[in-house]
Amino acid sequence: MKKTMSLAITVLCLATNQWAFSQKKTADSVSIENVKKDSLITQSKIPFEGYDLSWINGQNRQTDFPLTLKDKDGETIITGVAYVDSYFNYDFNRPKDNTHNASAAIGRSNEFTINMASVGLETNYKNVIGRLWLQFGQMGSIVQDLDGTVNHGKNTSASNLKYIREAAGGYHFDVMHGLNVEAGIFMSYIGLESYVLNENWNYQRSLVCDFTPFYFQGARVQAYPSKKFKTEVWVMNGWQTYNSWNTGLSIGNSNYYRPNENLQLVANFYLNGKDTRNNPGVRRFHHDNSVVARYFNRKDSKGISQVAFSLNTHYGFQSGAGVKAKDNYMIGTSLANRIWFNQNKFALTLRGDVISNPGAYLAFTPSPVANNDFNDALATGKDLKMFQGTATFDYMPNQFCTFRLEYGYRSSNIPYFAGREGTTSPDGWADTAVENWRPDLRKRDSRLTLAVIFRL
Repeated sequence: MKKTMSLAITVLCLATNQWAFSQKKTADSVSIENVKKDSLITQSKIPFEGYDLSWINGQNRQTDFPLTLKDKDGETIITGVAYVDSYFNYDFNRPKDNTHNASAAIGRSNEFTINMASVGLETNYKNVIGRLWLQFGQMGSIVQDLDGTVNHGKNTSASNLKYIREAAGGYHFDVMHGLNVEAGIFMSYIGLESYVLNENWNYQRSLVCDFTPFYFQGARVQAYPSKKFKTEVWVMNGWQTYNSWNTGLSIGNSNYYRPNENLQLVANFYLNGKDTRNNPGVRRFHHDNSVVARYFNRKDSKGISQVAFSLNTHYGFQSGAGVKAKDNYMIGTSLANRIWFNQNKFALTLRGDVISNPGAYLAFTPSPVANNDFNDALATGKDLKMFQGTATFDYMPNQFCTFRLEYGYRSSNIPYFAGREGTTSPDGWADTAVENWRPDLRKRDSRLTLAVIFRL
């Protein structure tokens, strides 16, 4: 499975410019915290009003949205979105098939790659919710292409859906500080980090986010009881699936609390997931929580201008019908610290994360060739345990462009990462017969990644 978190809060009492804040693993939409006042004249209750949340890990840092069409009264009708993420990744193991495995963010090595190109439109005009974002690029091959539920029955396929990054319709009700009802394809609410990589402090997501979902198909209700709190109830087909594995639906809940613009507390839940093929007796439960805090803020400084940290922890399991939770769970945590310099034009982020996944039911398959050292280790009862360390340097000349240089190191207690001979076939090509060949899997890998990201 993926998943790759991702990475996302819709406040539809606001103009289009407010949309993406509700989603952690998305957010090509306009964040409510940065919305222009001319679209809010008629509103008296605005969630998180006056907060600058562009610094938060997993959030869009844009404050200006130039692709906006307004009516004669100055109210936003529709907002356009454009996004291009390209990278060059050098894997120090130099796999001959140029495949960087076990990641939902980086899929190739030693070559240039378009990771994601995306365009979209969104509107909240007259309380009506409408949103369509399309996507193309490598990330679809390592996230959406792995969705096995498209083979459950007929009249469905990944080719019909994977180019839709998000599509939804709904309505905003003017009660409390806002109430939104929507249905469609959404980016996942689970995990701190976004599906859209430039919203994250690092290019490669943390392990706890990469092992959790990036999208759902279903419906949600978002309620804002007060200026500082948001809660969501979700009903979904399954865990990162377009369709369902069995009969029945999954249930989810997401909660945000922001007492001020320097602190964010989040708790998310996934319940009753029947996500095992032809075995509805196996149920899945997951919970993640996070703390993001900014403890220094002097944006006009040409030295250190901001400092913040994020802590994200995840625990989940599946059990029932002969499957035991003690043998099928995932637990992990990620801690990151980011320092901005020179009026936030430069930033350095250091992050470390660990994960334990007995049964490896959330782990990426390291190779399409089943006869490998990873599967042999699992068969002997070994648990998958991993560590990842990441150092990321960003240059952000303006809010529409990011240059990112990142070093990453990963280690595992069992062979998991691509080695020199690759993980595809003897000569590295997918159409070559493998016969008795075994993938070259290593316990460690390291990489150097340069990314250039444009967003408008």
